[in-house]
Amino acid sequence: MPEKITAENFINNLVETIADSVPKKKSVSFFEEEKKPVTSHFNRLFGRQKPIYNLLGGGKSADVLLWRNKKISAGVLTGATAIWVLFECLNYNFLSLVCYAVVLGMLAQFVWTNASSLINRAPAQVPRLVLPKDIFVSIGKSIGGEVNRDLKFLQDVSCGGNLKQFVLVVASLLVAAIIGSWCNFLTVIYIGFVAAHTLPVLYERYDDEVDDFVHKSLDKLQHNYRKLDAGFLSKIPKGNFKAKKYE
Repeated sequence: MPEKITAENFINNLVETIADSVPKKKSVSFFEEEKKPVTSHFNRLFGRQKPIYNLLGGGKSADVLLWRNKKISAGVLTGATAIWVLFECLNYNFLSLVCYAVVLGMLAQFVWTNASSLINRAPAQVPRLVLPKDIFVSIGKSIGGEVNRDLKFLQDVSCGGNLKQFVLVVASLLVAAIIGSWCNFLTVIYIGFVAAHTLPVLYERYDDEVDDFVHKSLDKLQHNYRKLDAGFLSKIPKGNFKAKKYE
């Protein structure tokens, strides 16, 4: 016997037909909305497109600079601070400090060697400290390569005829000379070391704010430079500089 069609069954069938004809959408809650790619409204610092971790070379050096391992980073920064305090605040000389360290090392080895005879044991084997010869060669090559690269850059700037680049380099050297007159070379190195262990991690945490600030500051500097170029620099006669190529 055919099933009797009631009003309730008719309405249910109609609702199911309409639901099947409507394209289904993925149900996503408010907190699980699909994230759309957001384009930053300002340029990244130095035009970077990679994370700051990759720009620092990755590996252990980047881990130390970005405080991935807080114990190692704190130990390195504490050691550098102790060296600076010894030489700068306590006025230790390098030769005196090396002699004191050697004396302490010899005393430790002397006690280690002779303590065994006091307790009636076999003489202890003191480990020998031997530095590999290649380490000094590699350090010399690295320093020589960096010095030659810097000299080549300065000569290219001097002979290249790019006035803007020449002025920037000369201004940077003058600023470095002024900073060097305020403090000695060791303090400058220590300030750079502390900056290398603090600025990258701060920039990684507040990169959006820093990039926005730097971008606005560069816009102002470029605007002022255009005024200076239009009013003064463009009127300076330019000579024909030709850089010689040395084989």
